[in-house]
Amino acid sequence: MAGVVDLNTILVPFSLFLTVGYNVFLWHSLKRKPSVTAMGMETWRRKAWFRLFKEDGEKMGVLGVQTLRNPLMETILISLTAITINIALAAFTNNAYSARHSLRGSVFGSQSGPMFSLKYLSASLFLLTSFLCSSMGVGCLIDANILINSSDEFPFPGYAEMIMERGFMLGVVGNRMLWTALPLLAWMLGPVSFMVSSVALVWGFYQLDFGLRLPVTE
Repeated sequence: MAGVVDLNTILVPFSLFLTVGYNVFLWHSLKRKPSVTAMGMETWRRKAWFRLFKEDGEKMGVLGVQTLRNPLMETILISLTAITINIALAAFTNNAYSARHSLRGSVFGSQSGPMFSLKYLSASLFLLTSFLCSSMGVGCLIDANILINSSDEFPFPGYAEMIMERGFMLGVVGNRMLWTALPLLAWMLGPVSFMVSSVALVWGFYQLDFGLRLPVTE
């Protein structure tokens, strides 16, 4: 039992610290040097596109709808995926709880009732948060789409830009919450799988956030 306790008390906090630490580092980079991150570059390009849209709104109306269509569909897909996985997780919890005794050994970690409940509740919390953020992001993007195409009747472009950026940010948070829930699902196979999946997730996030950035051209 000592080996099991040591794995859970060492690998699980390390994995959580790695994931949370990377997101704090990413947030700090976005605040201090947004040009070094892919999300900062995308925000800069959206603001440049919005300024171009305000200069010639009549010809850019259709383009505005097409530009927001793909992010809107992506956010809807993330929302549906998160709630579907959460429903499936709740449906199979009973069977998995009955079969938890077959997962024995230090590699699988503790499979006691409270620990088992903690694993599934953690994954479910992240999935529900992903669904909530993605749903709010969809609403903001739809509102931004309406405001952009009614710029003549609603002469407040700053508000429309704020709603659009809020929708994109909520979509990013929902996306990250969905991917962060996957290591928590792997936790049921033990703390080793949790740590390996967390390291792979952080590596993938780093390649996505810092490995694909483009230089800003003035």
